[in-house]
Amino acid sequence: VWQIRLDMHLLNHDGNITDAASIAGIVALCHFRRPDVSVQGEEVTVYTPEERDPVPLSIHHMPICVSFAFFHQGTYLLVDPTEREERVMDGLLVIAMNKHHEICTIQSSGVVMLLQDQILRCSKITAVKVAEITELIQKALENDQKARKEGGKFGFAESIPNQRITAFKMASAAVDTNDVEEQAGEIIAKADPPSEVFANPVLHTPGTAQIGEGIESSWGDLEESEKEEAAEEEGESEAAAFECEKVETEDTSTLRETKNEPIVLSDSEEEEVVILEPQELPQKTR
Repeated sequence: VWQIRLDMHLLNHDGNITDAASIAGIVALCHFRRPDVSVQGEEVTVYTPEERDPVPLSIHHMPICVSFAFFHQGTYLLVDPTEREERVMDGLLVIAMNKHHEICTIQSSGVVMLLQDQILRCSKITAVKVAEITELIQKALENDQKARKEGGKFGFAESIPNQRITAFKMASAAVDTNDVEEQAGEIIAKADPPSEVFANPVLHTPGTAQIGEGIESSWGDLEESEKEEAAEEEGESEAAAFECEKVETEDTSTLRETKNEPIVLSDSEEEEVVILEPQELPQKTR
């Protein structure tokens, strides 16, 4: 049994790291070769690359991830978002699919609710993108294998030029902000209007905002079921109070019947008899 672990180290992150990681991972697994092994009885022999050519893994299919960013509550769709676009997007949908149009996984995140038509549209776009990426991966693997046979340069380390400092930070580029509002208006006019229109947020203090004028708070109002439960509890409490009052009335009437008769209390130790006069009795007993 061979145990394979795949580690990924990010060199530069400019958005959509999920797609880049999935492509890098599947290419690494397709490119990996393990040593050849022979088993005779209980004797196991692991051959070196000089003795036998290493054996590739059995990769049945290549699942490729394609990410979709949604803006304005799903009205606008963007494939392969950058790092800046990810900061302002409302939601993200990641679909993993192979070239046979088999969906391997779907992951949705964010605060946007997607409709069935939107997911189907994304799946169709994913099928096209996965076919293109799979073809590029196969060509890259074939070129690497060809270069190894011919004795040319291959591998990531050999592709970096010597005597040169490599920087992964992009230089700042000037952005033309002229006619930005007009261009945005034209794009919005051509696109489908959003299903819901939200009011402009009202900024009361820094860090807070409110959308809409607001309505009267109904936090203290009871629902219909709660009102029925409250009515039942009130009826039960009234019935209990009525029973208690009835018992008190019976106790009072019994007291009135025995008020004119003296009560005799006896003490077993001293055998004394104490007679209480009727006027010394309490007015009410429970």
